Amino acid sequence: MPTDMQPLTSDRTFAAFLFDMDGTLLTSIAAAERVWTAWAQRHGVDAVALLVHLHGRRAIDTIRGLNLPGVDAETEAAAITQAEIDDVDGVAPIAGAAAFLAALPPEQWAVVTSAPRALAERRMAAAGLPLPAVFITAEDVSAGKPAPDGYRLAAARLGVAAKNCVVFEDAPAGIQAGEAAGAAVVVIRATHQQPITSPHPSVASYGSLRPEAALDGGWRIARV
Repeated sequence: MPTDMQPLTSDRTFAAFLFDMDGTLLTSIAAAERVWTAWAQRHGVDAVALLVHLHGRRAIDTIRGLNLPGVDAETEAAAITQAEIDDVDGVAPIAGAAAFLAALPPEQWAVVTSAPRALAERRMAAAGLPLPAVFITAEDVSAGKPAPDGYRLAAARLGVAAKNCVVFEDAPAGIQAGEAAGAAVVVIRATHQQPITSPHPSVASYGSLRPEAALDGGWRIARV
């Protein structure tokens, strides 16, 4: 996977920055895996296999994809969401994320997450991160990631075209969503246990990056 940020910093500016949440702005992997492992065990599902595929996707989409007989996806997704709201032990910001967000004007960044709003707000608060003015959550779209709906909606609410935005993502489903929206993509690999294949630039965290205002009113990604 490319790791050089130079292709994004040399001459390109962006109208807005769009961020995934889990694994991109904050880490919640331990909490999510505790909840999903317990759920998988109750339903006779291979937890190890499930955990590989759930990151970056809405809970209801993950459950529906399992096609479990007699299981109501909406009911189970609601129960999982409540369990995750109750368990934020270990939720923490990705290194440098708070400072990076603080450097951006509130009207030029948004969060697009597969989590329901109540859970998303709970995790952002647990990580000590600010809530964005534009916050796209699971309830806001009919098709979750890898569909581009969330990123397109965020761009529209910010009053810009998605093709003029940069998306920060960590999971394959989210990366595909950013690509399908027509945005540039930067991969945050802070929580990756295994490398993922992607043609996009990647960084371990925000610690080596800072937003830099451009004369055209947009923003560049600069190295510290």
